[in-house]
Amino acid sequence: MNRRWIYKANPDKEQVDALSKSINVNPYLAALLLQRGISSFDAAKNFFRPSLDDLHDPFLMLDMDKAVERLHRAITTKERILIYGDYDVDGTTAVALVYSYLAGFYNQCDFYIPDRSSEGYGVSEKSIQWAEENRFTLIIALDLGIKASDMVMLANHKGIDFIICDHHLPGNNIPQAVAVLDPKRGGCLYPFKELSGCGIGFKLVQAYSRKYKDEKAVYDFLDLVSVSIASDIVPINGENRILSYFGLRKLNENPRPGLKALKEIAGVRSELDISGVVFTLGPRINAAGRVAHARGAVELLISSSEAEAMAFAEKINIKNDLRREYDINITEEALAMIESDQSLQKAKTTVLFKDTWHKGVIGIVAARCVERYYRPTVILTESNDKITGSARSVAGFDLYQAIESCSDLLEKYGGHKYAAGLTLDRINLIAFQQRFEEVVSATITEEMLTPVVDIDITLPFDALTSKFQGILKQMAPFGPENSKPVFESTELYVLNSLSTFKDRHIKFLAGQKNNSYFFNVVGFDMIDHYDRLLRGDSFRMAYTIEESTFNGSTSVQLRVKDLKFD
Repeated sequence: MNRRWIYKANPDKEQVDALSKSINVNPYLAALLLQRGISSFDAAKNFFRPSLDDLHDPFLMLDMDKAVERLHRAITTKERILIYGDYDVDGTTAVALVYSYLAGFYNQCDFYIPDRSSEGYGVSEKSIQWAEENRFTLIIALDLGIKASDMVMLANHKGIDFIICDHHLPGNNIPQAVAVLDPKRGGCLYPFKELSGCGIGFKLVQAYSRKYKDEKAVYDFLDLVSVSIASDIVPINGENRILSYFGLRKLNENPRPGLKALKEIAGVRSELDISGVVFTLGPRINAAGRVAHARGAVELLISSSEAEAMAFAEKINIKNDLRREYDINITEEALAMIESDQSLQKAKTTVLFKDTWHKGVIGIVAARCVERYYRPTVILTESNDKITGSARSVAGFDLYQAIESCSDLLEKYGGHKYAAGLTLDRINLIAFQQRFEEVVSATITEEMLTPVVDIDITLPFDALTSKFQGILKQMAPFGPENSKPVFESTELYVLNSLSTFKDRHIKFLAGQKNNSYFFNVVGFDMIDHYDRLLRGDSFRMAYTIEESTFNGSTSVQLRVKDLKFD
């Protein structure tokens, strides 16, 4: 697939030289930092040396004082408290964090995760009834609730109060809860707006401990926060950078039993970074809620002993294997449907439906279809006599707005620019497919339909010194808004050792014209370039820098993002 290379703007040379001199790094590193908004010695110091002292005061968040006082009243009067959260990684880590914190000194609390299939996303009527039957008078809702006005009102009528901890965009009506903690609320002056749902839960217990307990104790939960930040794909800047930096340190050095067991069952042997969490721990935690009930994920994460945690981890790993099987089979079916239909191949969208597809993996399948055909995609299945689905977009295209243009055909929908969920009656399926195609075709550009490789700067190979690589590592954790730098190098050639593996991937030793440095290169799913490389054609390469460990020896390796031949 052809890809567009988009180059970030080069910073002003005078600024580059000034920063380079100020912090004693080469101009290439100074340019990288300036591209990330780091333009002074103090800003660089804060970036390279995160400190927990720089976390914001939790009481700056609107309603935090009300939330803390309502929680304290519940504890002092021995009310039953229900910790309620979403069934994804962010929700289950949030529930595990708040529940574990409270259970450490209070025994009148329990947790509730809605069933993905029978209850769906959000606060369900079934859960309110269950809370009433079990005499709960306070519900702490995590990673959801900002649009649950009706359910909060129902709970109020039953004598149940709500504290909402959410990070999604509010609607026009803010629920009439005792407290609504959401930095995206209008009028909330909290300085950082991009916390994960688990991050909001952390700020609640931080505030409570600051007033009534030992605040330092809450830092023990940062491994959970880092898993949520990675898995929910929130920006890795500002407060999230501090939380993920220290959370990853705990995750790698001294994780709680549940995460330690999960690392062992996933075969993690090296240090985990954000990407490692996304591809190893995140899918396994998610699998519990995708193919069974997410309560199992929380039980794993709150385990107090390694033996108990390992038993839960083994069960979750079986669920993950099942999830992977569903994922592979449904993806193959979906791609075959596109490949066998000329009109679908020519379309600007993919909208597919099959009533037997598993609801828990259709979001993953939508993402896989985007990888292959790179266009807005909706994958639909049947659930509770309705058609329900997940949608994924491409860079630059507002998927939520397109779905909103079809709202008269939908029962409900929600999400954001790049990912969304929706529910509709079967009678409206064909009309939705047609309307969605029309709306997208009228607004999407050909550029948006071409995958993008964002390139930070162009480097000669001899700039990749050990000092350069050492400082580059200190720019981690990498993720949205602090992405792993992508470099371009030109006038390259295959020095030797060109080979393929698994019939999909390539590796070789690369050299550069008029340069004595050379590096090992690996290109996953780059087999299409093999013949041109074999001919000895000169090429440009977009790549990231990583470390490769083999037989106890660690070396630098360049990982190809794309190749272009001269």
